[in-house]
Amino acid sequence: MTHLRGVKPALSQDRDPLTKAPAPPRYFSEFAKAEWRRVMPRLIQDRIITKADLGGVEDFCLARGVVREIDATMRTAGAIDLKLLRAQDKAMQTARQLAAEYGLSPTSRKRVEGQDSDNDNDDSPLSVGRAR
Repeated sequence: MTHLRGVKPALSQDRDPLTKAPAPPRYFSEFAKAEWRRVMPRLIQDRIITKADLGGVEDFCLARGVVREIDATMRTAGAIDLKLLRAQDKAMQTARQLAAEYGLSPTSRKRVEGQDSDNDNDDSPLSVGRAR
C-alpha cells in the first residue's frame, strides 16, 4: 500500500464546475463577505469548484473573516489580548489549510497550473530529469 503522507494530489478541473459565483451567504460578516468576493472569481476561472465544494469555501472565508475581525478588535482596543491572539492564530492555520485545498496558495496554485503545462517548457534548462 502506498502512503502519500504530506503529498497532495494535483488539483484538476471538475466535471461540473460552477460557472458563476453565488452571492456570499447572508450570515457572513463583512470581512468574510469581502473574502468571498475576492476568491470566488479565481475559483470559478480555474474551474475547480462545484456546488458540493461551497461548504469548504464558506469555511475558508469565515476563517479569514475571523482573522480580520480579531485584528480589528485588537486595533480598536489598542491592546493585545492573548486569548484573541490564540484564536486568531488558529483561524489563520485553518484558513491556510483550506486555501491549499482550493488552489488559493502559491504552492497549490502550481498544482492547478502545472497540469496543462507539462510539455510547454521542454527546452528549459531548469527541467530536471526530462528528456530533451
